[in-house]
Amino acid sequence: MTDPLLHAEWIFRAGLDRVDPLKMMERVLSLDGDTLRVTTESQSFEYDLARYRRILVLGAGKASARMALGLEKLLGERIADGIVAVKEGHLELLDRIRLVEASHPVPDERSAAAAEAVLDLARTAEPGDLVFVLVSGGGSAILAAPWSENGRSLTLEDKQAVTKSLLACGATIQEINCVRKKLSNIKGGRLARALARAEFLSLILSDVIGDDLDAIASGLTVPDGTTCSEANGIIERYGLAGKLPPAAESLLRDVALGVIADTPKADDPAFANSRTVLIGTNHQALLAAREKARELGYNTLLLTSHLTGEAREMAHLFLGIAKDITAHGLPVERPACVIAGGETTVTLRGGGKGGRNQEMALAYLAAYARSPKDAGAAVFLAASTDGSDGPTDATGAFASPAILEQGRDLGLEPSRFLAENDAYHYFEQLGQLLKTGPTNTNVCDIKVLLVP
Repeated sequence: MTDPLLHAEWIFRAGLDRVDPLKMMERVLSLDGDTLRVTTESQSFEYDLARYRRILVLGAGKASARMALGLEKLLGERIADGIVAVKEGHLELLDRIRLVEASHPVPDERSAAAAEAVLDLARTAEPGDLVFVLVSGGGSAILAAPWSENGRSLTLEDKQAVTKSLLACGATIQEINCVRKKLSNIKGGRLARALARAEFLSLILSDVIGDDLDAIASGLTVPDGTTCSEANGIIERYGLAGKLPPAAESLLRDVALGVIADTPKADDPAFANSRTVLIGTNHQALLAAREKARELGYNTLLLTSHLTGEAREMAHLFLGIAKDITAHGLPVERPACVIAGGETTVTLRGGGKGGRNQEMALAYLAAYARSPKDAGAAVFLAASTDGSDGPTDATGAFASPAILEQGRDLGLEPSRFLAENDAYHYFEQLGQLLKTGPTNTNVCDIKVLLVP
């Protein structure tokens, strides 16, 4: 019988293949002469490309280079100019669109330069131009344009400090981006203001729970549905008040008081000539993973695409499901596969290395170690679709009884590594990290639980 660890990887990779940005662009966009058709399950419209003076392309995110490749294959020399900012290493070979690399998850000087380059090209857009904006997860860090107005401004160091604090406290991506939008000259719909004289179409690949458009890459070209009062509430909730750079906290207070203008809302004229299309989601990846699991002979349950919460707590959920399947055949009979998607969080307690998926797999093992007789021979894989789980070169990690015993033979106890948030070094020593390299897509995470 094939090793269930391999089955888990095959199921994950099937989901990954479904959300290949190049394939998604080909599904959504088609060209017939000068007529560009845009078609999804819920939208259908056309552009007569002969009407436009120039076609420009802007973008940002981990998947945006591959989205740009799809657009180049379709439009070729019709593209007059373009610039897309990506996470370092997430590249494609392009002819018409320039790629610039920047840092993630904390912005750096390259992120600031990338944001300025995108804004510079956006400001050249005029009536008669059509601009494609390619947006995917990671764009918030990859484009860093610290807020400035009337001689008052933030620094890149301010933005870096805020980002680091929000990442460490366990805030969700929606909460992090709610705050970041208020501190930016490009996020929260402010890129739309730079494009407002032209027509623009935003093609978006979702990496957030619920596919909230204004949270994906902090809503570069869509109205911001959040308020500064919400942003200040997030800072209070996570105990960050008085701990962030004073310039950032002062700005957030003044926006909440109306002293400084908030991000553009739905009635802002910046959005008058814009359209937005969601081209891919975590749910689509989960459907493909489910299909693969069924092909492999598993009774399969797609649990949710909205998995949130602390990674180490969600690990208990999957262990509990494994126990129920083993003992009672619930919620699905063996051989069983349970698939879930979403994005959990990690509250940093130690100085180790890892990511939310590695942490979940390690927490699963630590919990299993306390009750090894109840979960049978279950195999668990937690992995990120973008190819980098946290600030590591791993996509995720595997967990199983055999892996636990392998670790114990080397004197490795999962609970000790978990206390230090050091999942990477635990799994690295066992050869149980999943490494795909940059996938050039990004639709949250996929969890696969197999009970043979």
